[in-house]
Amino acid sequence: MPLGTSITHKLLNQDLLLLPEKAIFWQQQKALIVADVHLGKVGHFRKAGIAIPRDMEQNDLGVLSDLISVYQPEKLIFLGDFFHSELNTDWDWFILWRAQFPKLEIILVKGNHDIIDESNYLKQQVKIMDSLFIEPFLMLHHPLQQEELANAIGFVFCGHLHPGISLKGRGRQHLTLPCFAFGAKQAVLPSFGRFTGKVAINPTKTDCIYAVLKDSVMII
Repeated sequence: MPLGTSITHKLLNQDLLLLPEKAIFWQQQKALIVADVHLGKVGHFRKAGIAIPRDMEQNDLGVLSDLISVYQPEKLIFLGDFFHSELNTDWDWFILWRAQFPKLEIILVKGNHDIIDESNYLKQQVKIMDSLFIEPFLMLHHPLQQEELANAIGFVFCGHLHPGISLKGRGRQHLTLPCFAFGAKQAVLPSFGRFTGKVAINPTKTDCIYAVLKDSVMII
């Protein structure tokens, strides 16, 4: 699939490509960073008898494949909630996908939904961590509160919130778009998975917000 147009966000002398596929490519580290894939959520709902199209999970993995093909990352960092629930048949898709990129280093910073036994990840050469510090950034799943940020060892990248920004038009139109939200010491990434939704945030005047459109990223 053709990829959209990225926008560069410079931070602490680092170049971050914010991608409309709702990921970040950190150029200096050759690292692709995504949050909240929630793979397995489709299988979880289908197991409960709720009709969800099967191809959603495959599409998310397909987008990851496209990003890897274009940007050639050496590392793929998941900021938590990679697999949504207990093991289901969607895990088999991940096994097939992982086999295509045997040299790619994959790191999972655990989130609250990452409940399957860690041995499943280790078999697929996925490293599991509670946090990851690659100077100058600290990778987490949950955002830190203001008092915690004061003592953080680096600028925080996190997920969990599925952030969106609400836009209003003149004719009372209302639209909430996924967004990258950069604060003074912390950035929250949009949820990568298609089957995840978004929650409108209330940014401060000093926050830097990038709305994610269909094929581009726009600063608000």
